[in-house]
Amino acid sequence: MTTAPDALSSTLQMLTALAIVLGGLFVVFYFLKRFLKRDVGAQGTPLIRVIANQYIGVKKNIALVEVPGTVLVVGISNDRISLLTKIEEQGVLDSIKEETSRMAPSFSDHLQRLTSRLKQTRDSD
Repeated sequence: MTTAPDALSSTLQMLTALAIVLGGLFVVFYFLKRFLKRDVGAQGTPLIRVIANQYIGVKKNIALVEVPGTVLVVGISNDRISLLTKIEEQGVLDSIKEETSRMAPSFSDHLQRLTSRLKQTRDSD
């Protein structure tokens, strides 16, 4: 008396049950994502934007961060973020905005533009 057919049939039953459970989870997640469109933080334009980032050493950089009404110069290290200065002078802010308008768009800008196009085509369907 061999037990090979019993082991094979129980293995097939176990794999079938696993496939059914995983398929059911996939279907549930698909419908949740499709019908519960919650784009958290994606309303309008972002209020905080990183204008420039310059590395000055290993795990150390300086970033220009634009918030409404001002530009912050922030020092970032491995374990700390420090405010170096605020730029609130209108002439300096205008020159920074002019310089950023001449810069090539970043990868995140391209990606955001593409995803917004996809959302618009999906919403129009």
